[in-house]
Amino acid sequence: MSDSLRHKTIHGVGWSFVDNISSSGITFLVGLVLARLLTPAEYGVMAMIAIFIAISNSIIDSGFSNALIRKTHVERVDYNTVFYFNLTVSILIYIFLYLAAPIISVFFKEPILVEVTRVMGWILIINALAIIPRTQFVRDVNFKTQTKVSLISSVSSGFIGIGMALGGLGVWSLVGQQLSRQLLNTLFLWLYSKWHPVWEFSMKSFKELFGFGSKLLLSGLLDTIYKNIYYIVIGRFYTSAQLGQYTRAEQFNTIFSSNLTSVVQRVSYPVLSSIQEEPERLREAYRKIIKITMMVTFACMLGLAAVSKSLIVILIGDKWLPAVYFLQIICFSGMLYPLHAINLNMIQVRGRSDLILKLEVIKKIIAIVPIIIGVFCGIEYMLWGSVLTSFIAYFLNSRYSASLIFYPTKEQIKDILPTFITSFVVAFVMWVLSFWDISVYILLPLQITTGILLALFIYEKLHLGEYLEVKQLALSALKRK
Repeated sequence: MSDSLRHKTIHGVGWSFVDNISSSGITFLVGLVLARLLTPAEYGVMAMIAIFIAISNSIIDSGFSNALIRKTHVERVDYNTVFYFNLTVSILIYIFLYLAAPIISVFFKEPILVEVTRVMGWILIINALAIIPRTQFVRDVNFKTQTKVSLISSVSSGFIGIGMALGGLGVWSLVGQQLSRQLLNTLFLWLYSKWHPVWEFSMKSFKELFGFGSKLLLSGLLDTIYKNIYYIVIGRFYTSAQLGQYTRAEQFNTIFSSNLTSVVQRVSYPVLSSIQEEPERLREAYRKIIKITMMVTFACMLGLAAVSKSLIVILIGDKWLPAVYFLQIICFSGMLYPLHAINLNMIQVRGRSDLILKLEVIKKIIAIVPIIIGVFCGIEYMLWGSVLTSFIAYFLNSRYSASLIFYPTKEQIKDILPTFITSFVVAFVMWVLSFWDISVYILLPLQITTGILLALFIYEKLHLGEYLEVKQLALSALKRK
């Protein structure tokens, strides 16, 4: 990896990580306060409409943002064409959701969903307005500006949500938090962006971008439906309180797994796209990204599973104890999310959006089995099934990406196996400590300290290249400070 590309990647990863951790961290902290003020059932109500918002956002984007990021030379007309398409589709979908709100309410047997769906639907139009400014910042690997925007919107919306909860507004405090966060995020992206739309639309540009993006749209829809289908299954066949418990477990998982995945996707895609015509550099950069990413991911996810009980009891209280087992299972599937993202990014970089669609269809057909199990056998069985399908999905993704870059699955596993074994051993020791009959306020710091010291000791003995590089980067950053 050349020095300029290495610097660009490190700078992008650094700011993207700060962006995700700061905004998600603030949202997470706000969520801890709200979890003590609200009930699991109120969280369950919000989860019931999550799939409709997520699917709608996928349709609105239609893969255009990724198509723009990948395109070598983007013209003004490309941005304007995508902007007006996104905005028009968002308005049409909002109208559809507004009319469908009573049906959604009847399906979940929750009367309040009519009003909640109609108000939350405004997020679709707000997000559509932000797609082009955000895409431009990603193309430039400019995550510093996005970090500022995320911090402002996350902190402000947090105060709004907590204030509404203290005022006794229940589920509406969650609605207010999410709406205000997206509104402020969009507003400040526009203020920092130099781009402004002009009235032009090119059918030629639309067809070119949609030709690539349409396949990403379909694969993205399948993935979005799968990620949110558990909300529908749990919300329809179990109680809103049980759905709320699952939602909290998923949110704890998100602070590490989804944020790491997002960082990897946002940075690796434009960086790898910039060297797509240089096979050797591409493979080298790709391999290094995988090894470093998975070292961090395994440590975070397996460590989170080990301390989940003491962490949840301390942060949000005993009423959320059922979420502990859910979280432990989710961590095992979540630890592979960044690896999925890297492999799929490589397939995108090589221009094979058709292959991504094919993979998503195959993986989602396989994933139907645990969902059916969940309906008849229980939530835990459904989640364990998702762990199995996550491993199967990895082998499928890596098999196809390997053929495009000559980095076989066997070689990938060989590269990441030492860090997985290390993290598993460390997490096991941390988990064993949880059986010690002491206060959770003593147990949690003890688990974390033991885990960090043991991991550092093992990595120092192994002298792994990815560990040494991360160590060097960390030491260099400290010296600069």
